[in-house]
Amino acid sequence: MFVDRAKIHVKAGDGGNGCLAFRREKYVPRGGPSGGDGGNGGNLYFRSTAHLNTLIRFKYQQHFKAGRGGHGSGKNRHGKDGEDLVIEVPVGTQVYNEADGELLFDLDEEGHVECGASGGRGGRGNAAFATSTNQAPRKFEDGQPGEEATLLLELKVLADVGIIGYPNAGKSTLISVISAAKPKIADYPFTTLTPNLGVVTYGDYSSFVVADIPGLIEGAHQGSGLGFQFLRHVERTRLLIHLVDVSDSGESDPVHSVETITKEMALYDDGLLKKPEIITASKIDVADSDKLERLRSYCQKKRLPFQSISAISGEGIPELKNAIVKHLEVEKN
Repeated sequence: MFVDRAKIHVKAGDGGNGCLAFRREKYVPRGGPSGGDGGNGGNLYFRSTAHLNTLIRFKYQQHFKAGRGGHGSGKNRHGKDGEDLVIEVPVGTQVYNEADGELLFDLDEEGHVECGASGGRGGRGNAAFATSTNQAPRKFEDGQPGEEATLLLELKVLADVGIIGYPNAGKSTLISVISAAKPKIADYPFTTLTPNLGVVTYGDYSSFVVADIPGLIEGAHQGSGLGFQFLRHVERTRLLIHLVDVSDSGESDPVHSVETITKEMALYDDGLLKKPEIITASKIDVADSDKLERLRSYCQKKRLPFQSISAISGEGIPELKNAIVKHLEVEKN
């Protein structure tokens, strides 16, 4: 199950209490104060890992608590520090404070670690308050409580290339052809219910990550279809491949299809329009020639990069991969 949003409650460990004690040893008159300090509470950390790709764990576990510090004791014994708790999340997870909606941190790199809640400081025992004028203090401190908060986790898929387009435009088929991903493929709308990730290799040692973004239709920014749920994943991509079905059974007007999806992205976040985009006519093995030429002419007029492919026959696939690689390499340099 793909889960990309979750709400959790986190609590760092409380500090241990300081101790009130005095030495009671034979042949040691007026032994003095010997109360040790309490241990510090454990911190709670978030760490990003590439081994996870969903927040499903947090659907079943919402409460996380680090270890509390041990209390101080006599003979100046310091309480044990509480154990830290590390919560692993997928790379691309953003953590928000539910109270005010503030973005606390963005775990957008493998192994990125951030402290989500700090443990409380341990209280001082009475030995810490001894002075030359107060050699038998009866003062000690309680440990401080650890931080706690309700946090919102939001996962935004990290991919170099995002494949967008109307349902049944051929997104899942394309990603299955150019990568080792095996998404569900069928001839009905909204077959894909979650973003699929695939790794595309090129050259001897190079690769890029591609994701198909499901469910974009008119009204997606308002929640129609699946678009509102997954439009956020487009934000992370460096390049968009906009698939347009030009077959007999595809959209009646391919230009309208392109403009509709573009409008939906703009209404969701106009910053998405700044992303480079390759308009790609799909299913050209069964293409309606009028639709294909109409889309090609539109791209020429708008000076938009254009490719045409058939994921079934393989026609145009090498050219599309080369265009993607060329763009990513230029951007890298």
